[in-house]
Amino acid sequence: MEDTTTPTDDALAAVLRRLDAGEVLGIDEVGPVFPVERDGFGTGTLGLRWDTLARDRVTAHLDVDERHHQPYGIVHGGVWCSVIESMASIGAALRVASVGKIVVGVSNSTDFIRAHREGRVAAVGTPVHAGRTQQLWLVELTSAASGKVVARGQVRLQNIDAAQIGGGA
Repeated sequence: MEDTTTPTDDALAAVLRRLDAGEVLGIDEVGPVFPVERDGFGTGTLGLRWDTLARDRVTAHLDVDERHHQPYGIVHGGVWCSVIESMASIGAALRVASVGKIVVGVSNSTDFIRAHREGRVAAVGTPVHAGRTQQLWLVELTSAASGKVVARGQVRLQNIDAAQIGGGA
């Protein structure tokens, strides 16, 4: 029987084993085998930068500038929704990847707590519930300068078999 395992598959399996063992990994360790740096997760368009990844906590940061503003010069609420969705999606995906599942978001409820104009915002995502079929993640976005929360959100995600997606675009 021919071995169809590629080095990428082996590297991904090793990362998932480390995460399942409770390790906290940096983006330099996860990025090459898990697609968190693709623009689909806010890195290019939004400028979201991943810091650490674990099964029970993901962290990232965003350096806010005028590209994130709505006409009144403060961060557009859609930016906060996108960051929160990205954080929850990656965290939830890391929890189920080792059992051949993926996640899809089914609800995003984001609260805009205080206006923010510029500067670094720290993002922390943690699971509220991680069940067999669904997960609920809480994400808080905090101004690095003031230490105050600027937005928070909850995202509910459905765990599904990767085969259910079927490669369609």
